Amino acid sequence: PAHPDMLAVPDPASVIQLPWKPEVAWVAANCVMEGQDVAQAPRNVLRRLIAEAADAGLHVKTGIEAEFFLLTPDGAQISDEYDTADKPCYDQQAVMRRYDVVREICDYMLEMGWGPYQNDHEDANGQFEMNWEFDDVLKTADKHSFFKFMTKSVAEKHGFRATFMPKPVEGLTGNGCHAHISVWDAPGEHSRTNVFAGEKGDSPTAELGLSEQGKHFLGGIMKHASALAAITNPTVNSYKRINAPRTMSGATWAPNTVTWAGNNRT
Repeated sequence: PAHPDMLAVPDPASVIQLPWKPEVAWVAANCVMEGQDVAQAPRNVLRRLIAEAADAGLHVKTGIEAEFFLLTPDGAQISDEYDTADKPCYDQQAVMRRYDVVREICDYMLEMGWGPYQNDHEDANGQFEMNWEFDDVLKTADKHSFFKFMTKSVAEKHGFRATFMPKPVEGLTGNGCHAHISVWDAPGEHSRTNVFAGEKGDSPTAELGLSEQGKHFLGGIMKHASALAAITNPTVNSYKRINAPRTMSGATWAPNTVTWAGNNRT
């Protein structure tokens, strides 16, 4: 109570008209206190880093793979009593039983011009993943925040509860959010060159078409991976998932070693 008010100052560039309630708009905001940006606020941190990268001629783009569970309204169990396969990934019957929810969310993304391109039943019973085209990093971050709000709203409309909690159901694969990161020579539609892409060569990274700059980026991720867990796994539930036991499907899809490979799926 002794501190001044923290204000959320809307960023008009982020405004989204709710497809299911067109008279309502959603807008991302920047946290401000006593006329100054709150330094620790995640969106302010990202904006600051975008500016630093731009000063170096770098423009970061990201794509994410958002995963979620559809639960009963009280959140006690998965909503589909028939979704019981030991290895349910890509189960077409389970997709069809929740098709109306997935379709409505995807139709809204199409309407907003996000370019959704893939939806599936994921590795756990009751779990789904939806993907859309990558974009400049701040736009993707705002879209991700809105996507979670939209998914929860649509799920409630259909009588379910959606959760993005990292490990909501014991014994089942948790919710992840894979991030695809690239750096370009210019922002938005002006991008022409992916600076992480290079000519194929003989070294382990060059044979995958990764540039020297891309290799150093990968090295930085590995060097700081343990510390990055404070950001990528900020809750107890999320952190415990890193070394969780294998699930019924046979995998956890959560990293427990600092390593890399051209196609490291585990």
